[in-house]
Amino acid sequence: MIDGRQSELALMIQRGVTRFFLKNEIILLPELTLNNGRRADLLGIDNKGKIILIEVKSSVEDFKVDRKWPEYRDHCDLFYFASHKEVPAEIFPRDEGFILADNYGAEIIRQAQEEKLSAQSRKALTLRFARASALRLEKIIRFAQSAGIELPENISDIDSK
Repeated sequence: MIDGRQSELALMIQRGVTRFFLKNEIILLPELTLNNGRRADLLGIDNKGKIILIEVKSSVEDFKVDRKWPEYRDHCDLFYFASHKEVPAEIFPRDEGFILADNYGAEIIRQAQEEKLSAQSRKALTLRFARASALRLEKIIRFAQSAGIELPENISDIDSK
């Protein structure tokens, strides 16, 4: 999802991280508004319902000016920073997860420490994730139809392997 706020570097990191997690059967949704009004750069849910939040940082300056990231810890089981090779990994807190990404994939350099969400927070975030996903899919379908793009006859076939 491109809304004009992300730099090319941030979009590159997002693509690499998304590809990596998709290979590991974790679905990510970009730019999801959390219950506190903040936006997660990437929020994911694995097949067991674990919630992963990834904060993309495309430069040293991007990290230095952002002081809101600690607020994200209350909205996930696992929290990661993601960046690229031109940003020194040493600037990121050692007690947070770290992912190194490029346009084609990513690698977890430092595993995130798990902090379990409360059942109430997990339910609220899972519902927010599901509703945002369904709304985005509906918008894509409407756009495709108005543009004359042919979609699969049975859209539910998309999720089958």
